[in-house]
Amino acid sequence: MDDAVYAKRAPSVAAVTLGCKLNYSETSAILDQLSSEGWKLSSLDAGADMIIIHTCSVTSQAEQKCRQKIRSIIRRYPESVVVVIGCYAQLQPALLAGIEGVAAVLGSSEKFMTATYRDLLDQKPTAPLVRVSDIGSTETVFPGYSLSVYEGEARTRAFLKIQDGCDYGCAYCTIPHARGRSRSLPSEEIVDRARSLAFSGYREIVLTGVNIGDYRGHAFGLVGLLRMLEDVSVDRIRISSLEPDILDDELIETVAASKKITPHFHVPLQSGSDSILKAMRRRYTTESYWEKLFRAVGSIADCAIGVDVIAGYPGESEEDFMQMYRFIEGLPIAYLHVFTCSVRPGTALAAQLAADERRLTSPVELDRRSRLLIELGKRKTEEYSGKFIGRECDILVESSLREKSGRLVCSGYTAHYLHVTADACCFDGNMEDLKGRLLPVHIAHMDDDLNLHGRLLF
Repeated sequence: MDDAVYAKRAPSVAAVTLGCKLNYSETSAILDQLSSEGWKLSSLDAGADMIIIHTCSVTSQAEQKCRQKIRSIIRRYPESVVVVIGCYAQLQPALLAGIEGVAAVLGSSEKFMTATYRDLLDQKPTAPLVRVSDIGSTETVFPGYSLSVYEGEARTRAFLKIQDGCDYGCAYCTIPHARGRSRSLPSEEIVDRARSLAFSGYREIVLTGVNIGDYRGHAFGLVGLLRMLEDVSVDRIRISSLEPDILDDELIETVAASKKITPHFHVPLQSGSDSILKAMRRRYTTESYWEKLFRAVGSIADCAIGVDVIAGYPGESEEDFMQMYRFIEGLPIAYLHVFTCSVRPGTALAAQLAADERRLTSPVELDRRSRLLIELGKRKTEEYSGKFIGRECDILVESSLREKSGRLVCSGYTAHYLHVTADACCFDGNMEDLKGRLLPVHIAHMDDDLNLHGRLLF
């Protein structure tokens, strides 16, 4: 493109985000800042001068997907300047810079330095730009939030970052290397941003971070922040993943008394064997985990508990696995996410394996244990979700479409994080008008894939 023509128009930028809700909130904040500096927000298909790819490094499979996505985008959009950011960029900058077509790799702090993006377009460096600093000692915490205004974007759930980094030091986890120490955004800034999101039309705000239960404001923790957010004009405040040691009586009582905070916790378990939990360097025992979950479901009506577990952690014996299996069988949970252990470079687990202190589980056994846990998770979901058949719930409509048969259907989530598809044939308006509305639904049945179905009630 002729430089004179380029100088007369706003540069355009598109973004692709991989990984967690925190990444999505940060991508949006970066785009919002670029927009305020004169950039035009674009989509991939519409074409963009620059494409920002926000990566994830939580597992080796996540990293592989990132590399595949980067190469695919470079092939499809050869004229765009491709910039790679995120946890993978922080941990493996040289590897990503070595992918042909990558213009720049920016670390966990550098990705927020928006002047760099414009410099890349203006200066057109002949070699990949790599800017990655040590994240371990940083005290800065950058904001993350969904875009308030974006053409074509339904305003349903917004992500709002409250905290970054983690001090827990679990043996298998590389996130502290990618994100640094735990640090929190000021409560006043969070509440102001939440009000802005509410004013923009969002009906639900999801609080996100690396370890949000470790939120530390100037004078209080997560419970104090939740109480401040009660005054924000949204229908729902949802807490994302929460470490078990943070799920205390005060938090449970706060959620139980609230009409706005959703009755839904995602509480990673990782293992149901105390010996494996100790090896993982987790901060709880099966007994304390059990007590907290039963206290939550006993205090909060229909409380939905989501759980993460790792199958085949190195050194996990058959007895360890069966202890976990039986432990989960007895838990009052709504769903189960099953992961296989991915050994991350630079972690304590990687060092233990290198020293032959722990050994990998065989692929065959890993597959068997994963399948057993997945089937157990399905039974748990069927048991929990089945309680809602025949009941009325409100869903926040996220999508609506007219099927080939002419039937209008919409779908969305209840406060308990149940996804419901509802017949909307009683609605005679524009189906796009359903998006972003909180609507009552009668839940009629569950299909073979454990999806809930019902009909809108007007």
